[in-house]
Amino acid sequence: MVNAPEQSVQSVVKVRGLRNQFGSTVVHQGLDLDVRRGEILGIVGGSGSGKSVLMRAILGLRPPQAGTIEVLGERIDQGASGRSLLRRRTGVLFQDGALFSSLTVRENVEVPIKQHYPAMSDSLRRDLARLKIRMVGLPVAAGAKLPSELSGGMRKRAGLARALAVDPELLFLDEPTAGLDPIGAAAFDELLVTLRQALGLTVFLITHDLDTLYAICDRVAVIGDGRILVSGPLSEVEDFEHEWVQNYFHGPRARAARQAGRAGS
Repeated sequence: MVNAPEQSVQSVVKVRGLRNQFGSTVVHQGLDLDVRRGEILGIVGGSGSGKSVLMRAILGLRPPQAGTIEVLGERIDQGASGRSLLRRRTGVLFQDGALFSSLTVRENVEVPIKQHYPAMSDSLRRDLARLKIRMVGLPVAAGAKLPSELSGGMRKRAGLARALAVDPELLFLDEPTAGLDPIGAAAFDELLVTLRQALGLTVFLITHDLDTLYAICDRVAVIGDGRILVSGPLSEVEDFEHEWVQNYFHGPRARAARQAGRAGS
């Protein structure tokens, strides 16, 4: 496991008493969560446990039925101006990449720059987009390609370049290695660690990839029964007495990922 840089513990995301409900289906009930500055926090849970719903609530994309959410010292329910500021300070990579299919990679990366800095010159915006593309390990030539012309791994990196376009403090990733082969997934994990260290990012990472959890996450939070069952270093989470947690972290795949993580630390 890769350790976060030494720093005082400060929560940059605070969720308290969160309730999310769709009709009669309650997804979260009394959910509490803290995300600490500078860490990579892995979010895991069974299918339907509401991992993506939690992320959308934190981002202000879905108003919860109850509870409070504070991000970077601001309540996200304090009106449109607060949400606009939040969007400038956060980057998001959704599971499917969410790239605009009719735009080139460079044009995709330019979208948030143009949105938040409309007065910026075209030439400077293009240069910044090219910088972000190189930052995520893509060749400069990839900027002229459409998403359909890229491999799955390259599309993930292109989506990450767009998420980093306006230099966010917080990065939200929803299953970033889903669909990648093991080599591509490992390379993406290494990229995240490098970017975290270089840019001082805090990363909220939804994943089911055990290799990712053991290789790069500083802490893990498990969602189940509508709340956070346990959060902490993997050594603590593994010992938590809950059927899903025990099945997930003590199966053969978890044992292999644990060994690989320890070998790489």
